Amino acid sequence: MKQTFAIAALATLAFATTAEARDQIRVVGSSTVFPFTTAVAERFAQSTDFRAPVVESTGTGGGFKLFCAGIGAQHPDIANASRKIKQSEIETCAANGVREITEVKVGYDGIVLANSKQTEPVELTREQIWLALAKEVPVNDAIGPNPYTRWSQIDPSLPDTKIEVLGPPPTSGTRDAFVELVMEKACESFPEVTALDKDRMEQVCKTMREDGAFIEAGENDNLIVQKLQANADAFGIFGFSFLDQNADKIQGALIEGVEPTYDNIADGSYPVSRPLFIYVKNAHVGVVPGIQEFVEEYTSDRAMGEFGYLADKGLIALPEDEYEQVRETATSLTPMETAASD
Repeated sequence: MKQTFAIAALATLAFATTAEARDQIRVVGSSTVFPFTTAVAERFAQSTDFRAPVVESTGTGGGFKLFCAGIGAQHPDIANASRKIKQSEIETCAANGVREITEVKVGYDGIVLANSKQTEPVELTREQIWLALAKEVPVNDAIGPNPYTRWSQIDPSLPDTKIEVLGPPPTSGTRDAFVELVMEKACESFPEVTALDKDRMEQVCKTMREDGAFIEAGENDNLIVQKLQANADAFGIFGFSFLDQNADKIQGALIEGVEPTYDNIADGSYPVSRPLFIYVKNAHVGVVPGIQEFVEEYTSDRAMGEFGYLADKGLIALPEDEYEQVRETATSLTPMETAASD
């Protein structure tokens, strides 16, 4: 513990010599969490004497890469994330002197497969989605290149339209969560896949098509919404908040018969949902002005509560008992055990 304090003290001293020029909090990371953090940043600037934090949408993986690069004015203070930080990222942080990190779960989100309201609503299973998007699928009792080009080839009840799905890149937490909650979960239903050895099974389950049926559309979810309006046959993958904010233009597919709504995500009945986070670099607290106060605003009931202003943006609030625990951890800036240990 003494070593940890000594390292933190030295890091803070080194930071202080270069931090005079930066009086704004800098946040990077998830495009899904971006609108929530931006809303908090705007309210924070209006209600305090601190400058509005600078919030950048870099994707979860890209955000952690920047966040974990070190301590000092050139490195961000907070990372938005649409998944938990990975052990490998914690180790990268620690290797670069970022040893005390506070994890704040800000709420829940659903991942939706949405299309234009110009078409009929669609009901899909995770198995059908996997068959549409996986690079390799069962073909004649073996695993081979995906032969499906139209949804109706997978199931006659599905639209007789070309498979074209716009989704996030590998650096996105939304992509990570989609692969885990849809692709990996679905492929376990196919005996041809479960018969494979572990490494081969993982490859088959997780690898997306590269023949144009799945299109990496970058980290800008608003751009995906625009493309869905231009192409009524296409689908897009993104967080529920973007569906909620664009409900006049797009609609979410039912997954396993459940509609992606606030209530269905909150009660756990919608099968493709995940927690959202921010991660705070404790060494920057007290050096860059306003971090403690910003975290307090973010975790306030007026922001994160069931009837808070973030709910208006599509954030699914934490249950009351979980919220109280999260707020206590956040406002006391209690570091993660795995990040704090040396």
